[in-house]
Amino acid sequence: MEGQALACAQKKAKREGRTIVFIDESGLSERPTRVRTWAPKGQTPVLQYSFTWKQLSAIAGVTFWNFYFRLFPGSIKGPQLVEFLTALTRQIKGKLLIVWDGLKAHQSRLVREFVESKEDRIVLDYLPAYAPELNPVEYVWGYLKNREVANLCATNIHEVSDFTRRRLKSMQRRPKLISAFWKQAELPI
Repeated sequence: MEGQALACAQKKAKREGRTIVFIDESGLSERPTRVRTWAPKGQTPVLQYSFTWKQLSAIAGVTFWNFYFRLFPGSIKGPQLVEFLTALTRQIKGKLLIVWDGLKAHQSRLVREFVESKEDRIVLDYLPAYAPELNPVEYVWGYLKNREVANLCATNIHEVSDFTRRRLKSMQRRPKLISAFWKQAELPI
């Protein structure tokens, strides 16, 4: 059922000459994502980190050929979404079909007014409820957290931000990786 709805959206986007962009948000903190690692025999690795409740939020949009991202302190709300969509319209020429989940901020008055102000340039579509596996951006976050920033013991949130930004830029330069995110989503595209 979900695949059929997404296939209809894809056909409409192709007919109207739109670029499909899947968008999702995620959060990071000073607390490291712990994953299995190597160490000399008999020497258990120990992660030492300082932890505050400061949070870093990330938003990314994935097209077939690239992904775009922004990092924000705190949580992502309407103004941050508008800032990201503005940057996206500058980077991707032509009409866009934005596909994202049903987060309340996505349906906020501020976001709706911004999309309406762009006239026909941006069209919004929503993923089915409880179907994050259909969003290729979820796989960007999984790869980032479990590979690129795994076991990162930063001393402050600025280190987390700088390191994450560098790793995401590195991931952008890997077309095979971006293709793998789409394959994992198993979309009927």
